[in-house]
Parts: sequence; C-alpha cells; structure tokens
Amino acid sequence: MKICIPTETKDGAQAKPFGHFGSAPYFTIYDTETKAWEFVENGNQHHSHGTCQPLQFLANQKIDTVVCQGMGARAVQKLNEGGIRVYRVASDTVEEVLKESLCGALEEITPANACTNHSCH
Repeated sequence: MKICIPTETKDGAQAKPFGHFGSAPYFTIYDTETKAWEFVENGNQHHSHGTCQPLQFLANQKIDTVVCQGMGARAVQKLNEGGIRVYRVASDTVEEVLKESLCGALEEITPANACTNHSCH
C-alpha cells in the first residue's frame, strides 16, 4: 500500500506533516510493502482556495491513501473519484502518521466533514 502524507520537507520519517493537503510544499509517499520513500514537489501549493488539483501531481504515483491534518471537500471528492481514500491525523512526524495509519483507527475524511477554509485545523 502506498500512503501519501503532505509534508513541510522531504526528510522521510522525521518530516513534519503540513497542516493542509493542497498547500503542502511536498507529498511524502511511503510504500508499506517495499519500505521505499518517494517525494513529490507540489507545484500547485500556492493555489486559490478551492482550486487545488491533487491528482495533477500524484496521478503517476498510484497511491492508495492520503493521510493529512485537513483537506477541502473538492480535493477529497477528486481523490475519492480516483480510488484514493483520505484520513485525518494530528501527528507531529511522518513516522507517527505511519504508525497511526497502520493501526487502522483513523477518521476518514469525506466531503461532508472536510475543511471549509484553510484555518480549519
């Protein structure tokens, strides 16, 4: 399974998750089967609210899950349409995010409980 986490840096397990998916400088991707890391720069991080294009930079990564602190309804919808589930977490490092993700006890983000502005978390 490939897990995507929006991050401030590309420091692997020690990277700090970024507060909002679409504005993250990087997407850190971890493959739980191969234990491999990938880092994708978010070329759309300075978008206007509601115009995030998450699949534009993640389309070739074949991710299964996004785990983040917050995401808008439109981004959730686009990811869900691409077969990607989205979960909310409040961890301080990617390592903590991965531990929580693999336990399977995270809250799923849906269009109904998604953020409505960039200050929602």
